[in-house]
Amino acid sequence: MIGIGISLLNDELQLAVTAISNNEIVGIPTETVYGIGVNPTSQTAVNKIFELKERDEDKPLSILISSFYDIHKLGVVSTIPEVVELYWPGPLTIIVETTLEFSDGVGTKSPNTIGIRVPDNDLAIELLKITGPLAVTSANISGNEDVKSDVDAQNIFGDAIKHYIKGEALHGSGSTIIDLREEGGRILREGPLKWPPSYC
Repeated sequence: MIGIGISLLNDELQLAVTAISNNEIVGIPTETVYGIGVNPTSQTAVNKIFELKERDEDKPLSILISSFYDIHKLGVVSTIPEVVELYWPGPLTIIVETTLEFSDGVGTKSPNTIGIRVPDNDLAIELLKITGPLAVTSANISGNEDVKSDVDAQNIFGDAIKHYIKGEALHGSGSTIIDLREEGGRILREGPLKWPPSYC
């Protein structure tokens, strides 16, 4: 059950938290691209994202968390380099093995793996503090160009997204993705952040 401290939230977040609690999709600004997210433990909600984006089933969703310390709540068994804490919040997604199992389409199973990131956006972080981890992907039809703002996303999806949190991305491209299941980390996608750091 997602906890809600609604009296402490502004109108933007109240609407988003309510939508997520009702297994709906919300628009979420991050520093990389504008995203859409759902409760990662709700199969109904996860299915909605795949249908809306026309996304292939073999392309799992990753999750956003509010801080580096939330990793310890996710049953991660992979070794996390200390530098990850320095890079978060920021455009770095790490792929790790975990003991937790999310809905089908969020991460992979046998073994359970998940992509994790802390977004560098204050509203997104405040939302995640209330909801806990959210399954998130870019707000576009799969294969199409990423979008940067709530306005762009609304032009694509309209009322299919229950609520759009206002905001605009800084980078306009996806995060750097590092597979930490391999020693030293393997780069799966080059993004705004350089890996490995020059001082590692």
